[in-house]
Amino acid sequence: MATSAFANSLLSSSTSLAHGVLPSTNNNFLLPSRVSVSNPRSQNPLLSAHFKLKDRTNSSSLVTFCSLGAAAANDPKEEQIPIELKYPAYPTVMDINQIREILPHRFPFLLVDRVIEYNPGVSAVAIKNVTINDNFFPGHFPERPIMPGVLMVEALAQVGGLVMLQPEVGGSRENFFFAGIDKVRFRKPVIAGDTLVMRMTLIKLQKRFGIAKMEGKAYVGGEVVCEGEFLMATGGE
Repeated sequence: MATSAFANSLLSSSTSLAHGVLPSTNNNFLLPSRVSVSNPRSQNPLLSAHFKLKDRTNSSSLVTFCSLGAAAANDPKEEQIPIELKYPAYPTVMDINQIREILPHRFPFLLVDRVIEYNPGVSAVAIKNVTINDNFFPGHFPERPIMPGVLMVEALAQVGGLVMLQPEVGGSRENFFFAGIDKVRFRKPVIAGDTLVMRMTLIKLQKRFGIAKMEGKAYVGGEVVCEGEFLMATGGE
């Protein structure tokens, strides 16, 4: 009899929960000091209830925890979007033809494919699509193709050239050189199929001496793979 009354109490608690009411009981029998009930995820993935019932000397209470994160994660509309349509392409601020008009580099040493953000004389963000057809992979390494770190540094320097070879800065395409590097670190290997996203920012410019100091970072999937400080000799005409 006591068991039946206890079951009815739980059923009434569940009904009250559906209507947003916190139930209380005044039964004349002793309840267990603590009873936990949780709905199986298969029955209701959006609701997990924890019932905490005490004996009649203490008022019964119901504590409910609801998580709506599962609803967003299991949104049918999200699941219907094909993966090839979920991720937008990088914007094109400067295409390869415009890059070739600024940089003197040509195949196989032009290591910038597209500029996606550009502030002349201040900073630039560009990408290099790393493919197995890049000419350095057959030798580095035949069994494990990895982009050489020195070429990541060179690619960053070329992005720096896009920043500095502008009338606002006074750079000269005929007299612009990579003068030095410092504090360079390689964090992770870059392999075929990766998209190398490179940001170069001007830190200090000494026009009198034709020296520019820049900070560079390269990313793959939002993680830093290479970073360092660069010196550029801008030179005057």
